[in-house]
Amino acid sequence: MIQENCRIVDHSQLAPRYFKIVFSSDHIAKTARPGQFVNIRVSNELTPLLRRPLSIHQSDPEKGTFTLLYETIGYGTELLSKKLVGSELNILGPLGNGFEVVNDIALLVAGGMGIAPLGFLAREAIKSKKDVYCFIGAKNEGLVLCEEGLKSLGAKVTVATEDGSRGEKGLVTHSLEKFLKDFRLTIDGKRLTIYACGPRPMLKAVAAIAAQNNFECRVSMEAYLACGIGACKGCAVDTIEGYRMVCKDGPVFDAKGIKWE
Repeated sequence: MIQENCRIVDHSQLAPRYFKIVFSSDHIAKTARPGQFVNIRVSNELTPLLRRPLSIHQSDPEKGTFTLLYETIGYGTELLSKKLVGSELNILGPLGNGFEVVNDIALLVAGGMGIAPLGFLAREAIKSKKDVYCFIGAKNEGLVLCEEGLKSLGAKVTVATEDGSRGEKGLVTHSLEKFLKDFRLTIDGKRLTIYACGPRPMLKAVAAIAAQNNFECRVSMEAYLACGIGACKGCAVDTIEGYRMVCKDGPVFDAKGIKWE
């Protein structure tokens, strides 16, 4: 982890309120792992006082760049959306503990902006010769992110929208359940891990599905992060081993260890 001023080399809008931003940083590009995040100071003024934590969506060690996806949901991210290519922002990272690709088959489940860290994970899993299946959930067709990018990597992608405007109609967890009913017959002894990122109710449902099928499951927990390094104790999550900090001990946890109720 280091703190440095990183230059914006690309910044584009993907959908209403959704953006992709690319920064230059040899250190972060070379050391980041899927599931980790950075903490960005979006202004030199007193407001907003706190940095904004964003998951690392991709990194390119050869180019010395890393990519973030974000949604404008408050004053800080609104300021970020107005930053121009060529400007610099102070960034702390990479932070947190990420995903580890350990088994033959990886099922990636994303709800909304939960796709952000899973793009990086999909690329690394495919590089490691794993079979990768991605499930993308969104409210409607206009909010489906990264589908083509994941397909271009070689992942098999299923899309679910709540209004049925694209892919299967309903929650992404329903698509996961339907897939597993048939897929269990074709595993042929291979070990499978489910990786998920999204709203807590979705993560709880994915954890239950994994437990019912006796699959390993890793979840990236969402929390309001302030310091990003475990000092302020503001992002505690209740686990079977006591309270843990999302920013320092996570954001990735074994789903069996989370107290979901």
